[in-house]
Amino acid sequence: MDKLYIIIPAYNEEETIGDVAEEWYGIVRQLGGASRLVIVNDGSRDRTAEIIRKMQTDHPQLLLLSKENGGHGPAVRYGYQYAVSEGADFIFQTDADGQTVPREFRRFWRRRKDYDFIIGCRLKRGDGFARVVVTRTLRLVVRACFGVWLRDVNTPYRLIRRETMEEALALIPEDFDLANVALTVAAAKKGARMLSIPITFRPRQGGTNSINIPKIVRMGISAAGDFLALERKL
Repeated sequence: MDKLYIIIPAYNEEETIGDVAEEWYGIVRQLGGASRLVIVNDGSRDRTAEIIRKMQTDHPQLLLLSKENGGHGPAVRYGYQYAVSEGADFIFQTDADGQTVPREFRRFWRRRKDYDFIIGCRLKRGDGFARVVVTRTLRLVVRACFGVWLRDVNTPYRLIRRETMEEALALIPEDFDLANVALTVAAAKKGARMLSIPITFRPRQGGTNSINIPKIVRMGISAAGDFLALERKL
């Protein structure tokens, strides 16, 4: 049986993390003892880590990784690196806000042997028009910087073969804010077999989004140099 590691970064998600972890835990439980659900606690100041620690008592395939706060990108990369080091055959990433739907994962898992990278495409978003603008802008920036056309380059619903992940991670700095964007681009440029599947994307199920438009703009500006450096590597 293929070993799956599901990576979920979390920062101050006490309102949603219990329900989200419970929902996604069902996937690893069905796949058997070698698969894991990994919550990456990115320096949360609320009860996020406490909730997961309590759940571990009767959820043996649930792991908690804690690190200093560094933002979504570094937290995601931290989880990816851990999954690679643990020998996961496939790595899946989603977020802790409850916007994605676990039951749609089956479509991804059924196609895992045919592709290196399967990415969810948010055709309709439940988190506001501003986020739609961000997604469209990222799409254009990636096209301009890398010559790659990807409909939803930063989606938090992605299943990746370990070998593809390992090769891409070697190109991405540990503190890269837009790690998922860089990962998607690196895989595409390296010729990974990629598939895009439409997914449901609900409104945030609780808590407060730590990413706002001014912060996204600052991240985008700081990432410009990183994008250029990545393009030279590729």
